[in-house]
Formats: sequence, structure tokens, C-alpha cells
Amino acid sequence: MDSAGHKAFAERIMGTMEKLGPEDYEMTIEGAMLATTHWVNYALHEFGVTEGADDVQHTYFLSGNELQKFGIVAEELLQALDEIERIRPMYVRGDVAGGYKAADRARELLNRSKELALAAEPIPAPWWPTRSNHST
Repeated sequence: MDSAGHKAFAERIMGTMEKLGPEDYEMTIEGAMLATTHWVNYALHEFGVTEGADDVQHTYFLSGNELQKFGIVAEELLQALDEIERIRPMYVRGDVAGGYKAADRARELLNRSKELALAAEPIPAPWWPTRSNHST
């Protein structure tokens, strides 16, 4: 998916989330995770770090090299997604008290992710050392 597609999906998910109430904390957390994932991919595509076929699905699927590389340009975005992914199992299909507070936190992280993603601009190449542009 290209960056415009990610932006459209994220905005649609966020619009749907506006219909949710406090009792819908599971859906709020799930929606925040999905929308934040789209914002992460939007930003990485806008930065020119990834292309459509290289979409991030979950932070825990990323290799150490990818985390390092993406973290250079999108550290706070990746941290936001990671935090939502860590709280999700406890409150979505979980029975841990505090789901309302977790949903509020997920919304905060989502809103910050949107703000960061929309500020993403292309990074001039070559920005990441490769064998062809890095001398030892």
C-alpha cells in the first residue's frame, strides 16, 4: 500500500473510533493499534525509507536492523506502536482492570502518531550506510 492509502485507512479508522464510548475500550485499543500501524507506514513511506511492499505490521516482527534503521527517522512512532501492542493483550480479550485508562492512553498515542506522521518529509539519499555509499 502507498502512503496515501495508509493515510486514508488511518483517518477512516480514527473517524470510526469517534463513535465509540468509554465502554468500548477493547475496540478503542484495537482501533488505535491498527490506525497507528497505518501512520507508521505512512511516515516510513513519506520519509522514503520503505515502499509499499515493505509495510510494518507489528514492531515485534521487525528485525534488529529494521528497528535500528526505522528508529533513526521514526523512533517515537515505533515506540507509540510498541506501547499500544504491549497493552493490547491485557485489555483486548483480557480481564485486567483499567481498560478505560488504557484506551485513553491508546488514543493519546494514536493522536501523537498522527501528528508525527503528517510531519514526515522525504530524507535525501543516501541517508543509510550501505556497502556502496559507506567507506571503511
